[in-house]
Amino acid sequence: MNTVIYQIKDTIEDAKSLTEAGRIIREGGLVAFPTETVYGLGGDALSPASSRKIYAAKGRPSDNPLIVHIANTEDLEPITADIPEAGRKLADAFWPGPLTMIFRKSEKVPKETTGGLDTVAVRMPSDPVALAFIREAGGYVAAPSANLSGKPSPTSAKYVIQDMDGRIEMILDGGDVEIGLESTIVDLTEETPTILRPGYVTKEMLEQVLGTVDADRTMMEKDTGVAPKAPGMKYRHYAPKGDLVIVEGDSACVVDYINEQTGLLEKQGEKVAVIGTEETKMLYHAEIVKSVGSRNREETIAHTLYRVLREFDDMDVTRIFSESFDTTGMGQAIMNRLLKAAGHKVIHLCRSTNSD
Repeated sequence: MNTVIYQIKDTIEDAKSLTEAGRIIREGGLVAFPTETVYGLGGDALSPASSRKIYAAKGRPSDNPLIVHIANTEDLEPITADIPEAGRKLADAFWPGPLTMIFRKSEKVPKETTGGLDTVAVRMPSDPVALAFIREAGGYVAAPSANLSGKPSPTSAKYVIQDMDGRIEMILDGGDVEIGLESTIVDLTEETPTILRPGYVTKEMLEQVLGTVDADRTMMEKDTGVAPKAPGMKYRHYAPKGDLVIVEGDSACVVDYINEQTGLLEKQGEKVAVIGTEETKMLYHAEIVKSVGSRNREETIAHTLYRVLREFDDMDVTRIFSESFDTTGMGQAIMNRLLKAAGHKVIHLCRSTNSD
């Protein structure tokens, strides 16, 4: 298959390309497109055949639900069996934006799109290219991240091309995305709204709108073997080629351990890389050290994490050590992705104590 790659430049020609991209979706093809979170791999959400094509292109298990992307709030009602008051409040507060909500689905949505479930995950992205594309495509675009299953999600078209060239009909290149981590997912089919995947919209932000919000315990734990109700819950995700280990503990202990292990592994011929921050990058001795941002600005870490993991793949890194991060606020989403990428391999070290 010849994949057409179109770079968005905010011109009249862009409108023609978006119209063409919409036509491809309506005729059963696939198009990768930018959103504010990561690049999505879009197909017709109301077509069983299109959803099957998405799973095939990604090499994705068919019980892993797809998110339906819409461009207008009024398009939510036809694809849901009911919209609870919590859903209307969250839509008013966070749509368009990086929030996905799970509802009981209507008969309009095929189970091929929902991973066989009676629920449907829906979001309205804020990226203007994404919104224009969704409208051209007919209003309902099923879209997981536009990468091969298991690999880090793409935050620039470069990595979409790397994974999807020859597999899909078109890639819309909108440059680097704004956020860099997938949307927060909230299940509204339970008595208490429950976060199934953390993201830019934090638990604290949701609680300001709804009051009580639960968090699924599996967000920070190993896979349970239960059928996933939302993307990213069951299978290993976001993984680089190299073996990734998270090192947790007092900062000095973490640095000493990583430097010691790096020296040993490099002597054995391993290509070692370290994920640090602006506050710590100068402390590591590895040949490859990358900062993912500042701990004082967690949004910079979220924006950079997947790109750094992809860059390590480009460099054929075989072993990766990463610092751990706080599990509150945006840090929860960062650690959720890191734990998935590492297959929950965590080294727990000492914590310093102060004494007089």
